[in-house]
Amino acid sequence: MSDANKQTLEKANAAITQGDFEGFLKFCTEDTKWIFVGDRTLDGKKAVREWMPTAYKEPPTFDVHRLIAEGEFVTAIGEITLKDDAGKATTHAYCDVWRFEDGKLAELHAFVIEARLD
Repeated sequence: MSDANKQTLEKANAAITQGDFEGFLKFCTEDTKWIFVGDRTLDGKKAVREWMPTAYKEPPTFDVHRLIAEGEFVTAIGEITLKDDAGKATTHAYCDVWRFEDGKLAELHAFVIEARLD
């Protein structure tokens, strides 16, 4: 199951990088819950659907350093590059811990910080 969950997350993230929000959401449970630690919580697919176009003004790019799977959990560690309202690209380090239910993304705990270039 762990490898199948990793593949599901990879397919879902590929949809986002193509700007296909609905393609991503098909991999989520209806009651998916996203917790952005220290920021906000999104309850349900509808909330995620409404949030995505505000966060992803242009499709993001992912540089996944590690995908670690155990049982119903997959942890992704890497960097995501997003464009802000002015079109400036910003890179963020992230650690996403996903919990799966019946092969779908059911819950996310996301730890995201802007990467500093020192």
